[in-house]
Amino acid sequence: MASLCFYFQIHQPFRLKTKYSFFEIGNNHIYEDDSLNKSIFNKVSKNCYIPATKLILDLVEKFKGKFRVSFSISGAALEQFQQFDPSVLDLFKNLYQSGCAEFLAETYYHSLAFLFSPEEFRHQAEKHKKTITELFGENPVTFRNTELVYSNAIALEAKNMGFKNILAEGADKILRQLSADGNTSDNHSFPYKLYCPKGLPDMNLLLRNYRFSDDIAFRFSEKKWKEYPLTAEKYTKWLSDALSITQREIINLFMDYETFGEHHSSETGILKFLEDFVSAVINETDLEFIMPKEVSQKHKQSGEIDVPDNISWADKERDLSAWAGNSMQKSALNMIYKIEKNIKKLDDKDITHLWRRLQTSDHFYYMSTKGFQDGDVHKYFNYFTTPYDAYIVYCNVVNDLSELIKKRSLSP
Repeated sequence: MASLCFYFQIHQPFRLKTKYSFFEIGNNHIYEDDSLNKSIFNKVSKNCYIPATKLILDLVEKFKGKFRVSFSISGAALEQFQQFDPSVLDLFKNLYQSGCAEFLAETYYHSLAFLFSPEEFRHQAEKHKKTITELFGENPVTFRNTELVYSNAIALEAKNMGFKNILAEGADKILRQLSADGNTSDNHSFPYKLYCPKGLPDMNLLLRNYRFSDDIAFRFSEKKWKEYPLTAEKYTKWLSDALSITQREIINLFMDYETFGEHHSSETGILKFLEDFVSAVINETDLEFIMPKEVSQKHKQSGEIDVPDNISWADKERDLSAWAGNSMQKSALNMIYKIEKNIKKLDDKDITHLWRRLQTSDHFYYMSTKGFQDGDVHKYFNYFTTPYDAYIVYCNVVNDLSELIKKRSLSP
């Protein structure tokens, strides 16, 4: 039986103040905007986390476990659940208790640590794994790296940490390996199968079908899209037709959870679409919903995927340019990891936690100067007036933190 694997990413960064001047360095050690973080969290909870999760709970009950989903919730988001509205976390605990939701592991601070400090990467992955176990009672077996950043090396590290499955973007550079003629122009060329990372046959690799995923995540309410409006009937037929071809087995639909009610408001019909879509799949097709940890029970691997260079799920390029594509971003990344040795030598719990929050990938995303087709997406998520403002504030904050470390190190 062909399968649909639904995965949702949940992340909220601890945003910095939009104003932190050079003259505050050495005098003000409060960097984050608690009021803004609470305001955004409450808005997204009202629009998405609460109504969408209640809907999923209802669908799980209605279809007696046939609807199955998976989530990766960053440590930063989990902290905000606990800080701003624990009842939201309770909804996810109820969902886990249903037996129809898998919670994945990722870097606790939603960081790019693997690219700069494998030691720090391992710490954050283990911290997140432990947190998920403590909150939900599940020891995660599936790993999803920040922003789906993936390579052979990352897969190997995840395997060494005990993970059985890993997620990655079905980027065109991957698909060309699997296409007989090198064609990646449409969904007909997408590999609808389960794979393994290069040299790791004991690990499963799930590739995101970005075209089908983005039909919901980005195009659902786009009135200029030629397929608008996207109905559950139409979308279900697309998936069924794609999987009706011989030897096609699985479609991985990965997207931000905020798709449902925040990126697309409830007025667009996105929640009704989700409800109707689940109903149509279960009642009108032979497809089944599965979780990542179930893939090896349902499907066999169809070969290995070689990804020597880093890929991600961001923008058209599917690379790291959203976070490290310009000189400001590279400078900021070097700044924060340059002080790692001094941070760990000081061994101050609160300062270390703050340093790790400053590794969150969003800080560098705000510094992106990418334009054209990707520009609107970057502007949507950026609360700074310009990328240059984001860079200046970040540099001032890290400089203050560096000075604070020096003072604490000299204290008797």
